[in-house]
Amino acid sequence: MMVPGSHTGRPCQGRKRTTVGSRLAAKLGWKFYDADNYHPLENKKKMAGGTPLNDEDRIPWLCTLHSILRREDSSRQDAILACSALKKMYRHILVNGASAIETEQPEEKPSLKILFVHLDGPIDIIAGRLEKRRGHFMPPELLKSQFDTLEPPSAPENFITVSLEKPLPEIVLEIESAILQGEALVE
Repeated sequence: MMVPGSHTGRPCQGRKRTTVGSRLAAKLGWKFYDADNYHPLENKKKMAGGTPLNDEDRIPWLCTLHSILRREDSSRQDAILACSALKKMYRHILVNGASAIETEQPEEKPSLKILFVHLDGPIDIIAGRLEKRRGHFMPPELLKSQFDTLEPPSAPENFITVSLEKPLPEIVLEIESAILQGEALVE
């Protein structure tokens, strides 16, 4: 299992995260999921109105995403999820589900083996991409709130950092290489 775009470091929004994830999934023959498609209507309305989501808004959504990844893992299907899991707690929920809410400590044996791919880039580049995005419920004005919420990944999280300033084929190749070299805990 892997989650590119759990943007820890710099939140990567919109097309780049989805494009990287979908291209990588196609190349590897894995299933692809865009986490934005699983936000409840209330979350979409809140963001569309310019209000950032809080933990209460995100936790049920993250638990839904964990369930999707768990289902794929149970069927021995690798998957890629494009998701802005900005906080360590959010990534912990993706790995361990609702049980992660009660404890901040990582479990000795994680429920799922996930490689988080941090697509890192400066706010001006990400803002430029957001401005070009059409028909998405999150307005570009919320980007600063995502940077403010951000908790960069750290050990013992399983992650790699890839610059989103690189060309798309290079980004995909770098992530694929990490998987093939065994940096990812892929089963």
